[in-house]
Amino acid sequence: MKQNHDEAKFLGGRRSRLKEFISVVSIVFEFIKGFRTLHFVDPCITVFGSARLGEDNLYYKRAREFSKLASKKGFTIMTGSGPGIMEAANRGAKDVSGKSIGCNIKLPKEQQPNPYLDFDLSMNHFYVRKVLLLKYSYAFAVFPGGFGTMDEFFETLTLLQTKKIADFPVVLFGTDYWSQLLKQLKVMQDIGTISKNDLQLFLVTDSVNEGMDYINAKLEKKYGAPLKFKPTRKKWWFGEL
Repeated sequence: MKQNHDEAKFLGGRRSRLKEFISVVSIVFEFIKGFRTLHFVDPCITVFGSARLGEDNLYYKRAREFSKLASKKGFTIMTGSGPGIMEAANRGAKDVSGKSIGCNIKLPKEQQPNPYLDFDLSMNHFYVRKVLLLKYSYAFAVFPGGFGTMDEFFETLTLLQTKKIADFPVVLFGTDYWSQLLKQLKVMQDIGTISKNDLQLFLVTDSVNEGMDYINAKLEKKYGAPLKFKPTRKKWWFGEL
């Protein structure tokens, strides 16, 4: 795929000033596209997890149930738009007539958007996509997944640890699946590479109800109870109507 070939060149080292400038402009336009598209979306909860788990999998079922609860609370469900856990989350939203959106990434083996989306926004750059998934979300629900899921989880923890974001609820679902990772985090804590408080930046649970209650409590403390979000109106002079 051409976009990924261009991305590999961009990340492959120094190039001419003109090529670097063209890449920067394309990245800026991708951000603008994302901002214009997502600016009018209701507050989101983003669900992360593996694209490889089918509908018979326990975590697929839990992701679907979690999204039902979140949708009933008025949140839009946002995912990476693919299959597996992402599909389960979007599907859960549509089960209860909730809003469901996806922020896809173009890959060599192109990821097809799942059929439970109100709309899908496709990006060329992982870093643009991650900024959008964070910027328009009020919480993350992280289900079992692979490298991409762990990348998103740890980047969010780093932003919380360094106070680039604050009071942002993160729930890690699947105590058995993440048990070895949690042991490693305890080792890091004991050695001193992370602080004692860093393990309080997220909740680990198997219960979708406990996870939703944790998110609600954190957000109500930050924004007030009950949660109230002021809608954004489109402006004709920005070409939004």
